[in-house]
Amino acid sequence: MDARQVINQMQSLRDEQQRLHLMRFFKTDKGQYGEGDEFLGLRVPLTRAIAKQHARLDLNQVVELLHNPYHEIRLCGLLILVDRFERDTRHRLRNDPDAIRRRDHIVSLYLNNAHHANNWDLVDLSVYKILGRWLLLPTFLGSADPDEAADNHDHKIHTLDTLADDPCLWLQRMSIVATWTPTHHGNPSYCLRYAKRLLNHPHDLIQKAVGWMLREMGKCCGAEVLRDFLRQYAARMPRTALRYAIERFDTNERAQWIKYQPS
Repeated sequence: MDARQVINQMQSLRDEQQRLHLMRFFKTDKGQYGEGDEFLGLRVPLTRAIAKQHARLDLNQVVELLHNPYHEIRLCGLLILVDRFERDTRHRLRNDPDAIRRRDHIVSLYLNNAHHANNWDLVDLSVYKILGRWLLLPTFLGSADPDEAADNHDHKIHTLDTLADDPCLWLQRMSIVATWTPTHHGNPSYCLRYAKRLLNHPHDLIQKAVGWMLREMGKCCGAEVLRDFLRQYAARMPRTALRYAIERFDTNERAQWIKYQPS
């Protein structure tokens, strides 16, 4: 199986009514965030099934999917990368050198093609399962000794900093949504770093992502960690980000944070 066969299979399932709905939903009109994106009209469960069917596709062929103009075909490529990465994160393979190299290759491939994950769903369905998981695993990337895998925390931070500082909206979103995975393993440091870095971003898709990740941090790492952040930043956070962050609080506490001013 090669990329062309996968593309032909997906194109044969085109659904015109669903295509028009998705183009409206993902804001593809002129001047909107998804301007120019093209859709086939495939629902995500169907795309997932096709990705699972072709999970062993050669990675060079997967890159062809990532470069395809159709949104669902790019998503299929991303889901294949997710599947391949997750196969090599099983406990017995965590420290296996060959598995680490395969994971690192997928991370590099993902980063080199990150601009093709150019809508929020493409980011959200892939980044925390690849880059987010990579943050918790040993890697050869960034090692002084190419034969020695380690945590290489500084290199991981540099990687996410580069995404956060890129002018591309979707790469910026990657940097914050990737923090979901360490947060769910009890480590709030990544979320705190990129929530601060993107705190006053003007686009609501980043504001929503920041608030969402902060809410997850409060759920997984303790409400007091979130409250400590809010005491410092709630007064100057965009209201969209703040409302997302405080969704799990009761009505009275939410009202207090909306009008909060530091003493």
